[in-house]
Amino acid sequence: MRYDDYQPGGFSLMPPAIKALIISNVLIALFGWLLPGLNYALRDYGALWPVGSGNFEIWQPVTYLFLHGGFGHLFFNMLALWMFGVEIENYWGTKHFTSYYFTCGIGAGILNMIFTHDAPTIGASGAVYGVLLAFGMMFPDRYIYIYFLIPIKAKFLIAIYVVLEFFASLGSSGSNVAHFAHLGGMLIGFIYIKIMQGELPMQGWLEKTFAAKQNYTPPTRTLNSRSKQDRIDEILDKISRTGYESLTSEEKRELLEASKKQD
Repeated sequence: MRYDDYQPGGFSLMPPAIKALIISNVLIALFGWLLPGLNYALRDYGALWPVGSGNFEIWQPVTYLFLHGGFGHLFFNMLALWMFGVEIENYWGTKHFTSYYFTCGIGAGILNMIFTHDAPTIGASGAVYGVLLAFGMMFPDRYIYIYFLIPIKAKFLIAIYVVLEFFASLGSSGSNVAHFAHLGGMLIGFIYIKIMQGELPMQGWLEKTFAAKQNYTPPTRTLNSRSKQDRIDEILDKISRTGYESLTSEEKRELLEASKKQD
């Protein structure tokens, strides 16, 4: 199953979550560069320190995503976030995309802490790699031009990144690059998407056990008390909030019937 089956809204060149993430990352970097004292404080309290270092704080799996090591680190992370994240947010909706982004970023940081114990971690790379994976899964045959010259399909580019990061992580001792965070962001993103697609083991049992109340459809007489357009608007609002995959089979059927009538 692919995520390009439905687009809940119009296309935006700079959707809300992408815009907020880029602005916040840039502003934090600027303040840190202009005020060295603040920069040291941000690193001490905002970077993701190993648990055994004595500097770890509970908020760091989130705050480390907004700190970067220099202009190049910040620029390429934000460029990749914009290039690959815009279409994902436009299709999934802002709330869904934001949840995915921070899930990948926090998961990447935690996995990186498990495998590395010698230095703090900073940067949005783990979350960005999760976004890159989502783009590859959603648009697998979309061509991406490396250095604006060499075309390669997204699915192959993702595979190359995974292989490169895996081998790089094997020799990453003493490296300033958090390769385990990159792999972790992709792994968490893959699990997240598979859960949404209902393709993980035990997913069927969970749906059968807990979906009875969640997927309860009101009686026909209740639906008849309001216009069909109101019902379609409710379904579209639900897609914007939680994505197309959250719809029940009945809601998908209603949306399909409405689209056929409009045709």
